[in-house]
Amino acid sequence: MTALERVGEGRWRSASEEATRRLGELLGALLEEGDVVILEGELGAGKTQLTKGVARALGAEGEVTSPTFNLLVSHYGGRIPLHHLDLYRLDPSSGQGELGEAGALDVVGEDGASLVEWGAPFAKLLSPERLEISLAREDAAPSRPEDLDAEPARVIVARGVGARGEALARALDAGEASW
Repeated sequence: MTALERVGEGRWRSASEEATRRLGELLGALLEEGDVVILEGELGAGKTQLTKGVARALGAEGEVTSPTFNLLVSHYGGRIPLHHLDLYRLDPSSGQGELGEAGALDVVGEDGASLVEWGAPFAKLLSPERLEISLAREDAAPSRPEDLDAEPARVIVARGVGARGEALARALDAGEASW
């Protein structure tokens, strides 16, 4: 198996953090001002690794870490700004209230591109045009003894919502074939 392999339309299997970052680099090369990407997956699924790849492709300055406690970190200095949000601690029943207090409504869909971890409950409030990416650890048990301590592979699925989201999903899927 290669480190990153396409396993279907809009679906990849990533065998390493670097492979997940590579998919993020491809996405970063496609992003434009106003693009919104919703990232979903359990803790440790690879959302921040994907964001690191996007930041690398954009040429963004600063270290990318999960903004769980800040809620929003903006990275500048690249082709376009990158706004990295983590909405894990927000209450979806608050509607736009907590989103506004966190500054999300000031940046999402505006200058730069926005990657939003744990954003699914807020997706419709954030943007009707978006790319939704889910990352999940693969459940398969290691087949070789030397793989017992290895991190499990990730399955990554991209789905576009709205015209721009669908265009991003198609371009991401088509771009993978050119590696």
